[in-house]
Amino acid sequence: MYTLSAYYHKSRVDFMDKKHPLFIGSCGTYHLYTVEKLPTHRPKGRLDYQLLYIASGRAHFYFDGKPTVVEAGNMVLYRPREEQRYYYYGADQTEVYWVHFTGNNVKNFLRRYGIADDTRIIYTGISIEYKNLFMSMIEELNLQRIDYEEMLINYFTIVLISLHRIALQKPRKKNLQNMNDMEQAAQYFRMHYNKPISIEDYAVSHNMSISWFIQNFRQYANTTPAQYVQSLRLTNAKMLLETTNYNITEIANLVGYENPLYFSRFFRKQCGISPSQFRKQLVPNAESCPK
Repeated sequence: MYTLSAYYHKSRVDFMDKKHPLFIGSCGTYHLYTVEKLPTHRPKGRLDYQLLYIASGRAHFYFDGKPTVVEAGNMVLYRPREEQRYYYYGADQTEVYWVHFTGNNVKNFLRRYGIADDTRIIYTGISIEYKNLFMSMIEELNLQRIDYEEMLINYFTIVLISLHRIALQKPRKKNLQNMNDMEQAAQYFRMHYNKPISIEDYAVSHNMSISWFIQNFRQYANTTPAQYVQSLRLTNAKMLLETTNYNITEIANLVGYENPLYFSRFFRKQCGISPSQFRKQLVPNAESCPK
């Protein structure tokens, strides 16, 4: 399992802030690969709010005692003192990002961006941009540079603006079917990312024109199919670098690259360091590498 988190003043203590309209207390991410199950149960909830983004796989929540499976491309919002009960399973290869926030005007802040008082699950689509925003918040909390609290609010606000824009998009004919088709494609890519994948062949075999498929997948995931596959390969390559003793050539092959030199060049281009360097200095450099 890969985990990275950051806390205000390095403290994990749950707190409620009444001095600021909005305050970001902590942020983090979990990538489940080798852990069989990761449960969370807070019968009395927390003092603050929590927003969770399911970036890949799925998560298993209980709302009012009823089980609900939340697929990738959605966020879940918990309010203060709401029971929190959810599970991540390694078999689902769940990747989740979370942020805890508080303040004296949070309810109105959420309403401003179209999040009603009873909203629990928010459709987001799958986007690398969400990951980058969460990673930026983690970095700001870890480094705590000058004016970092304002930067945290800025990044968090961008997340909410993005959600609001998606919610305001006018529904189009066949939108639901298109979304299902794109989710099916994303699921296929998640299952076969380590094998040779032809975007063109996938589109044709599913009776879609190549240009139409790429355009609609970009609308669904805010990235192209090819970039989505590359992101999956990169994420799993980092997991193997962190959790196994496989050499670079073996890892390249395991994530779908026959040429280890090409893999190393691609990794360096995305992360700014080579796979070997990443393995030696995981935490400091992982933040700059897309998740």
